[in-house]
Amino acid sequence: MAAQNSTPDRQEPSYVPDLGALMVDTGHGNRTGEFRGLAGSYWSLRPVSGGIEWEAAPEQVRTPNRTELLAAEIARANARSRNRRRLEP
Repeated sequence: MAAQNSTPDRQEPSYVPDLGALMVDTGHGNRTGEFRGLAGSYWSLRPVSGGIEWEAAPEQVRTPNRTELLAAEIARANARSRNRRRLEP
């Protein structure tokens, strides 16, 4: 009998967010970050105020609710006003 190749430990995410989309990582204390891309089977997120990216399991990431979205937008604006983050076009 021939062996079958399978990887049952992880499934591909049903969708991938747009670059820069705000996401909440429930696996890291509901930390909000910007989606920066794929890192293997993980998603790479960056803090909204700038900083070091982290990897999150897609099944533990969700879109922010209205309160989280507002808080992230305020944090992003505050960081830009303090020049702690490079202005993007």
